[in-house]
Amino acid sequence: MSAIPWFQRTIDEFHAKNGLGIGPWADHLLLMTARGARTGNEITTPLVYRRDGDGYVVVGSKGGAPEHPKWYRNIQLNPEVEVEVAGADGTERFTAQARAIPSGPERDRLYAFMTEVWPAFAEYQAKTTRTIPIVVLTPS
Repeated sequence: MSAIPWFQRTIDEFHAKNGLGIGPWADHLLLMTARGARTGNEITTPLVYRRDGDGYVVVGSKGGAPEHPKWYRNIQLNPEVEVEVAGADGTERFTAQARAIPSGPERDRLYAFMTEVWPAFAEYQAKTTRTIPIVVLTPS
């Protein structure tokens, strides 16, 4: 299954630049590959991230759409993912466990933490009726 064109352009830029200086996200973009809930196919998604301890925090925003992104459902059913992120010598790949945080104080703290990196997350939450979830990717 091929990526949607915008995703593929971003993935290509990520690889060309070793994960650094990618579009408007600068050095805060990772690639997460998850197994599709229905198809079982591997699907790679570029996501804004920020480190919190050993974890990589990402947001299930879908730009403030009324429904969660497809990758969010995928990681709920198949929480083992592959992450690719900029490292000291190019990009690093590792297996991680995805832990969804759909609501509560931890979600709220991490959501505010993520708006410091990508302020548009605050706008996304304001324009939707759903609570946008946080996901923490912890290396296995």
